[in-house]
Amino acid sequence: MNNDSIIFIGLDTHKSFIQVAVLQGHRGAQPQQLGRIKSNKSALVKLAQQLQSKYPKATFHFVYEAGPCGYWTYRLLTSLGHCCFVIAPSLIPKKPGDRVKTDKRDAAKLAKLFKAEELTPIYVPEAEDEAIRDLSRARETAMKDLKDAKFQLKGFLLRNNVQATVNDNWSKKHLRWLTDLILPHHSQQIVLQEMIITISERMQRLQRLDNELLHQVKNWRYYPVVKAVQAMRGVRLLVALGTIAELGDLRRFDHPRKLMAYLGLVPTESSSGGKTRRGSLTKCGNSRARRLLVEGAHTYKHKANISVELQLRQEGLPKEIVDIAWQAQQRLCRRYQRLLQKGKHRNVVVVAIAREMIAYIWAIAREVVVSDVDPKTRIARLPA
Repeated sequence: MNNDSIIFIGLDTHKSFIQVAVLQGHRGAQPQQLGRIKSNKSALVKLAQQLQSKYPKATFHFVYEAGPCGYWTYRLLTSLGHCCFVIAPSLIPKKPGDRVKTDKRDAAKLAKLFKAEELTPIYVPEAEDEAIRDLSRARETAMKDLKDAKFQLKGFLLRNNVQATVNDNWSKKHLRWLTDLILPHHSQQIVLQEMIITISERMQRLQRLDNELLHQVKNWRYYPVVKAVQAMRGVRLLVALGTIAELGDLRRFDHPRKLMAYLGLVPTESSSGGKTRRGSLTKCGNSRARRLLVEGAHTYKHKANISVELQLRQEGLPKEIVDIAWQAQQRLCRRYQRLLQKGKHRNVVVVAIAREMIAYIWAIAREVVVSDVDPKTRIARLPA
């Protein structure tokens, strides 16, 4: 398609309004400001209709930065048949001497840089996938809140020289023991009771989210992928679900090295001439998926073995997937011990194992067929 027939529209999105700039595709064109529109669906649809009437033969490329406003703008514009791209803010080029920042400049800058192919679009998940991701993150937040409440109670007891007589922490017996505690001051007794109530409420909240997560994931189109990657050692349901929910379709990466770089599991590099300098991890991309992989990588410090729990997770899976998981376990267990013997720090070893883990997860995901037979149900299945 001729670049002259493309109109680039930069959108600087905010909570209550959107700043719009238009740039035509021919050489030497300058951005034109269209002002502000309300940040709602009707205003955005009206904008698209006005542009269509003004440029009836043109193709529109909308572009805006990823941010807290989400992806509803992208989904609305693509449903209208237009091209829309969401840009990673951290990868937008910026001149060191550019000290003036306004909404008009930001919208015009997006249009100009996208026309020059200087921007990097991000992967936008489907609404269903984003919903599962939100549920997974909510469960993780609930777990963090529960841990914080437990740490606060332990610190409170430590300050008052109260030692537990129950070994099984946070069991029903332990909670009953906490309820029976009598502190010397009434104010401290109130604090203790409030902490116990908070922990009980947060435990119930976590249980509700766990039950809902187990129910919703079975109806998710990527559930076969979640089930398949659990054939890997150190990848249970929560790790598998969190990783797939954060990364989406792993088949969009044509090579596992690109997936490693996307997760920030590759070293930084500053090489010039004949010298090669590599530093610490880039830590780019999705930090939650990277952390889940690092947690799972700790299990490879033991010898390769198929436990009863792992055997149960592998039941019903195709032989190709089980073979990939066993090959990964053999290699990663040997590599873990070999790197330790070389004197590498344990944290460095774990990150190296996590980097290779995602490569095997990528290979397993490619063995799973995810088919959209019905756009409403999006049935996913494992190969026969």
